[in-house]
Parts: sequence; C-alpha cells; structure tokens
Amino acid sequence: MSEDSPQPTDFEGHGYRFGIVAARFNQSLVDDLLDRCLRTLDSAGVREEDIETVRVPGAHEIPYAAAMMAKGWEFDAVITLGVVIAGDTHHHEMIASATSNALQRVGLDWEIPVINGIITVNNRAQADDRCSGAMNRGREFALAALEMAELKRRLIQRLDDLEAAQRESDILPFEDNDDFADDEEEPWKF
Repeated sequence: MSEDSPQPTDFEGHGYRFGIVAARFNQSLVDDLLDRCLRTLDSAGVREEDIETVRVPGAHEIPYAAAMMAKGWEFDAVITLGVVIAGDTHHHEMIASATSNALQRVGLDWEIPVINGIITVNNRAQADDRCSGAMNRGREFALAALEMAELKRRLIQRLDDLEAAQRESDILPFEDNDDFADDEEEPWKF
C-alpha cells in the first residue's frame, strides 16, 4: 500500500447514508479501522443512524455482504474493512485478489461506490501501522467514501438532468405533421 495518500478534502456528510462491512478475522485490527472510520464520518456530520455496520467472519465473505447492502440502494456508499496478513502460504494473495475484483464488480454492477478497505500486509507490524498507527487507513477509507458519495449524487443529478433535457427535446415522428394523416392506404410511404 502506498504511503502517498490523497490530500484530505472537506465534505459535509449530513444526509448521506453509509453501509459498512467489517470482518471479524483479525478483529482487534479491524476494530481499530472501524473506530477510526466511524470517528471520521462523525466529524464530517454523518449521523449515527445513517450508518449501518454488519460483521462477517473474514475478508472473503465481505463482497457478498457488500453486494447485499448495495443491492438495496439505501446507501450512498459501502465501506469494507478487513485485514489479511501473509502466512506460510500464498493464501493471502488469493484472498486479496478475489475480494478486490469482487468488490469492484459490486460497485459497477449496482452503481454504488464500494470502498475497498481490506488491508493486505506481510506482517503484524505493518498491519498495526495501518490500522492503529500513523497511517490511519480507517480515516482514509471514510474520506474516500464521503468523496465518492458526493460524486455519486452529482453524477446521478447530471444524468437526470441530461435525461430530462433529452425528453424535452425529443419530437415524436409524425407528431403535429398533417402530411401523413391523409395517407391511410400506405402510411409507410413518404
């Protein structure tokens, strides 16, 4: 994970709704991510009742819960939180790749921002630094969710405006055109 994080941007979170999916595996680390994420959302003005958190066994179960949260269109964004630490095998690489791909698909399929907050590290010290140390990834995930939620609303409004303009400018064929009204025998001929 890069240490070159985007500069924080101020977003007013009042009125936005967030779903959070947090793994129980490596729970103390995930709890630190969750706490920092919730504090950031709170400081941005997101009301406690506008945040729903669900817990799942591990990172591999996160995409399913994220998809179910996204499917209901209740939330402006879904934040996923998990910690995968390398072991003696390459299992952590499979988990990281599979969950990343699945979460991206959830976001695209349901047209909702899904913040991939599943941290994959080589050891516990790296996990501690990212979850409870100076890196503060929980805060970064919350800020990304706030920014993407605001962007989602802007883009949806833009699409709605374009659709309304298109409806206003559309003229149905033969509407208000008397040239074709008298040609009952062969209406397809011009």
